[in-house]
Amino acid sequence: MNRKELFAAIQAKESFLCVGLDVDPKKMPTHLNGDVLAFNKAIIDATRDLCVAYKPNTAFYEALGLDGMRILKDTLDYIGPDHFTIADAKRGDIGNTSRYYASFAFHTLGADSITVAPYMGEDSVSPFLEYDGKWAIVLALTSNKGSQDFQHAGQDGGEKLYTKVMRKTMEWGTPDQLMFVCGATQAEKFAELRKVSPDHFYLVPGIGAQGGDLDGVCRHGMNDHCGLLVNSSRGILYASAGEDFAEAARASAKSLQDKMAAALKAYL
Repeated sequence: MNRKELFAAIQAKESFLCVGLDVDPKKMPTHLNGDVLAFNKAIIDATRDLCVAYKPNTAFYEALGLDGMRILKDTLDYIGPDHFTIADAKRGDIGNTSRYYASFAFHTLGADSITVAPYMGEDSVSPFLEYDGKWAIVLALTSNKGSQDFQHAGQDGGEKLYTKVMRKTMEWGTPDQLMFVCGATQAEKFAELRKVSPDHFYLVPGIGAQGGDLDGVCRHGMNDHCGLLVNSSRGILYASAGEDFAEAARASAKSLQDKMAAALKAYL
């Protein structure tokens, strides 16, 4: 899915919601008897008209062994081509290894994008940029507590490391190939981030269970093609632990979509 198609989906659905499929079998409703694929399909059926993207974190499926990898592939196939799909794997290694990570994400899984850690530099990221219509989503300013350890470190001239990462990464690809992970729990930084990368999409975790500020993200981070994919995982997946889990997930997603529709009217 290219940038034009993604923006068209955002406009049509009045939504820039990404549903995170980070499925912990221990938190699933007990009546499903641990059937992760059935859970995923029910969540997807309940939310597909309210969101534009899905983001399975590959670790949750890798932990289930070979069956988990099949579930991940079957989940992505079930989503289909009408939604932007993100393999949230946070890969980043020497070029030859990254080339195989990219092949797995784009050829084997068929995902539209993959999250990438840029710490090892250009040769670790560039293999993900060699696929037409595919995206690398580079970690920039994340929503976790530990982001303070390195990402906010001052550089020459007072620039923070996270903005240096963005500036350097932008030399390697275009806004049609690159997105950045920018956490919603640091909404006050989005105006600063937009000065660095006015045209890129941001994948924004931290809304929902992590308490991110959706309005602040939209007010400071939206650009003329929206430029945001705001993710919610636990707040949707585990809105109910009962047999009504899909209905509760839909209600949670609908609440976010309503807010996003209002934000698009206000800030776009």
